[in-house]
Amino acid sequence: MQIVKIDTPYITLGQLLKVLDVIQTGGQAKWFLAEHVVKVNGEEEDRRGRKIYPQDIVEIDGLEPVRVVAD
Repeated sequence: MQIVKIDTPYITLGQLLKVLDVIQTGGQAKWFLAEHVVKVNGEEEDRRGRKIYPQDIVEIDGLEPVRVVAD
């Protein structure tokens, strides 16, 4: 499982996709989420603005699961 450390209370799903180098710009997030299955804590998610908090687990189709932790 991949670990992403954040030093803010949360990170949006769109920002997380950029941190993981899945997308290059925030504008690509909407397209990416429409074309790929992304789950947050086991539930499908298609909102780029979804807040991801420490201890949340994000699963992106074809990639290793990601756990967000506080820095």
